[in-house]
Amino acid sequence: MHISRIDLNLFVVLDTIYAEGNITRAAKALSLTQPAVSHALARLRELLGDPLFIRQGSSMLPTPMTRSLIGPVRQALQTLEVSVKHGNQFDPASSRRSFNLGLTGVLEAHLLPPLMQLLQAQAPMVAINSVRVERRQLASELAAGRLDIAVDVLLQRPAEIHSTPLSRDALVVIARQDHPALQNGLDLETYLAQSHILVSSRRTGPGIEDVELARMGRQRQIGLRCQHYHAACHVVSASDLLTTMPEHYAQIANLNLPNRIYPLPLPTPTLDVYLYWHENAELDPANRWLRAVLGQLFPEQNRLATARSPRKTK
Repeated sequence: MHISRIDLNLFVVLDTIYAEGNITRAAKALSLTQPAVSHALARLRELLGDPLFIRQGSSMLPTPMTRSLIGPVRQALQTLEVSVKHGNQFDPASSRRSFNLGLTGVLEAHLLPPLMQLLQAQAPMVAINSVRVERRQLASELAAGRLDIAVDVLLQRPAEIHSTPLSRDALVVIARQDHPALQNGLDLETYLAQSHILVSSRRTGPGIEDVELARMGRQRQIGLRCQHYHAACHVVSASDLLTTMPEHYAQIANLNLPNRIYPLPLPTPTLDVYLYWHENAELDPANRWLRAVLGQLFPEQNRLATARSPRKTK
């Protein structure tokens, strides 16, 4: 079949239904009526000789042909869009582009101050929208274009979501400066004898350190489960509870608190932070520029977690 016989807008509809997984949501994303989207899908089905999507409840599941087509289709649409909208250049100094950046609260505190400082110097009219996205929705948000880039820990993801490592962080323990049980340092037995704060956005489930303790046949006592490290560090400063958290953020969160930072006295995996983007954005000069900027915020000396002796934060 020659390409001249196909309305390229039909592939935009195909891409949007794939991203949204639902005709109604696809119509809303395209600012079209639901019958118009259904009609476009019917035309493409007839042209390609394949159902393309199978309805299952309210969801539209892609057929094998659609799964094989979607990568090349998205790449072609992205190349066309970049050529039409942005050309082959991106000038950060004059651009008024707005980027949607997926970040957790911890990474907001770590990334946004140096990012905005850098943008003020290099791209003063560029805007950043920092948004919180559920991890299970990260791939679909990137695919639908509602996120330009996301920064998070290592996640399972489909092949069309590209990634690159940014940094590696260690876990450390926070205690108040004059904690009576830690005057001689912090070993595993002392750690387990204390009551702990577990910080998690989930209502239930263990932390990374709890998984490692379980492998050792050990368990710690959780006295408080809360949502934010900032709150946990304030509780630590006014109690004998301990909290375990990423080292780089610990330096920020405890800057003005009378707390000390100790190495975690058990082996745990490092927290690897990754940059994520959709393959649609691979060739976008603006997206590539922002990815490079974010990479600059993690100098080489911060890429490897290092154990440090206990110290009072200043």
